Parts: sequence; structure tokens; C-alpha cells
Amino acid sequence: MLSPPDVLVLGGGGVLGEAWMTGVLAGIEDATGFDLRRCESFVGTSAGSILAAHLVAGNAPGRPPATTTAEIDAPTSQPAGALQAALLGAVRHAGAWALGAGSPFASLALGITSPGGAVMRAAVLRRLPPPRDTLDDLREHVERSGARFDGRLRVVAVDRHSGRRIVFGRPGAPDATVGEAVQASCAVPWLFAPVRIEGREYVDGGVWSPTNLDTAPAGRDTHVLCLNPAVSITGSHTLREVARDLARSAASLESLVLRRRGAAVRLVAPSMESAAAMGSDFMSREPRVRVLAAGYRQGVALATER
Repeated sequence: MLSPPDVLVLGGGGVLGEAWMTGVLAGIEDATGFDLRRCESFVGTSAGSILAAHLVAGNAPGRPPATTTAEIDAPTSQPAGALQAALLGAVRHAGAWALGAGSPFASLALGITSPGGAVMRAAVLRRLPPPRDTLDDLREHVERSGARFDGRLRVVAVDRHSGRRIVFGRPGAPDATVGEAVQASCAVPWLFAPVRIEGREYVDGGVWSPTNLDTAPAGRDTHVLCLNPAVSITGSHTLREVARDLARSAASLESLVLRRRGAAVRLVAPSMESAAAMGSDFMSREPRVRVLAAGYRQGVALATER
């Protein structure tokens, strides 16, 4: 049986990755009676930061339409709607090719997750022309949710000029609202303008790692549940294969950091059913309800397996 998590780590994964994670969490809650909004800590990267902020604000994960839990919001009320709208606007300007190449997984090719990789990462990021499209609507949506940095939430982004990882909400981090931090964490360098906070520019946290699991505040006997949508990337394109391998290896290495501290870490990737529903375009809107339902079934199975 799944132990109640003390820490939730939610990785990057575009619109469909957010839908899958939402479904998994909802399935776990319904199968166990856990209230995941009461976790001690949350770490969110890119799309995962939207869901983490949603939970910290006191909102339950949405259920698929076939679920009859009356007190839960329908999936259309999920914060991914703001991300979807912003992405569609970007596609109109950049075209479909840019959307595919500029997904959170394309940025994984820059995710050399060591301090020495910061120089290379920064050099690439500085050479990219900053897009004009912004995620201002997403920031405003998160601000309206009432999410606050209350000591539980950590949102990961990357400093565009230094290439270094920044964890908003952690002691010593730049002062930002949750909306600003989430906007920065979702600012895919190929698609969206970097977000300026205290005079520095920040971009998608997936540029460093798909989950940033090692930033979780976890010690001895802490139970950590990490959802990593990126490991289900499909397709034969070399970039996709690199992204998939990086997503898998980065999370495995980062989990060792926490296990050495004495934490119990559970890594969860999309099941075969969920991966098939997600397909190769994680920014597509059309399969979202199917992905949400597949994630929900996976969450129920995860919670009840022995």
C-alpha cells in the first residue's frame, strides 16, 4: 500500500503532463482517503508548479467527468486552462513546429544537472532571442487562486544569464509572488519571454531538470512521492529520445540524494495506458480528458497495489 506522502514533487510535462499528474493525485486520494493538500511540502517544476500552487491554495485535484465525487471541481476548472490559452497564442505566432521543438522537453537537452553545466546552459540561453509572447495570464490566474509561499511550496526556475537553478520559496531565494515564480518556471525559452524578478531574468525550471527532485526538503523517514511525466515521451526523433533518457536518469540520480538523507522516495512515471493516451505532443489539448482519466486509474492502482 502507498504510504501517505510528506512531500510531493511534481515535474514538468506540458498540458498533458499536468493532466496526468492531476489524475494520478485524484485517484490516490479517492482510493486512500488521503488529502494531498495537507502534505508538508511541495516542489513544482514547469507544469508541475501550476499544480503545486493549486494544491497549496487549498484546491483539490480535479477528477475525470465519469467520477461522481460531488465536492471536487470538474477538470475544466483546473489551472491548466491558463497554460493552454497561453500556448495557443504562442503557436499562432511561432507555428506548430516551434511548439513541438519548444516544449518543456526540448529544454531538457540543456539540462546538464551539475554546477559545471551552468556555463554551457547560460551560453545557450543567452543566444536564444527572447520571444515576445508572455505567460501573464497564467501569472494572474495563479495570483487569483490565493496561493502563497507559506513555507511549504518550492517552485524551480533557471536564471537565464547565469544558467543556475533558483528555487523560489526556499530561504534565501529572490522575493517573488507565487504567480511570478510559476510564470518563470513555465517560461519555455523557445516560446515565452523570460520573467524578470528583482532585476534578473528567469526561464523554465525544466532547463535544469524535469523534476528537480533533489531540492525537496526531505530527511530521515520522510516519504516523498515524485511524479515524472517526461519519462513517457514517445517518438523516434533524436531530441525526444535524449529528453526521455535525461528525464529518467536525472530523476534516478536526484532520488539518490534524498535516499542518502534517509528519505523514502517513490518515483512514478506514466503507465503504458497513460503514456499511450499522452502520445508524443504533450502540448495538445484534445486528449486531455482521456489523459486525466488514464492518470486517475493509474493513481487508484498505485494506491491499492501490494
